[in-house]
Amino acid sequence: MDDDMDGFGLTACGDTAEEAKTDLIAAYEELKEMNREEGKKTPELDFDFRYDLQSFFDYFSVINVTKLAEKAGINPSQLRQYRNGLAKASQKQYDKLQECIHVIGNELITARF
Repeated sequence: MDDDMDGFGLTACGDTAEEAKTDLIAAYEELKEMNREEGKKTPELDFDFRYDLQSFFDYFSVINVTKLAEKAGINPSQLRQYRNGLAKASQKQYDKLQECIHVIGNELITARF
């Protein structure tokens, strides 16, 4: 969380990004229910999930790592090492991947059949 929330905090855990996200949403719903019962208000939150590369590729397993690397201009072998936690990407590499993922996302949004 970027800001301190007066009087509460949220934590979650899981073996995968999906499990952690599910646990976080459940914790938030439990907090809202507990606060409702105590006559307290809970702020509405928007969740902004951020991933390390291993979690990203685990969660979005549909993405072909080799093809993504080629599209982003990154050596496919290097990206596989990032995915497997064998090497750490530089900020420049993260930026290339982020830009490429956004381009692909925008292309998918506008795709029609």
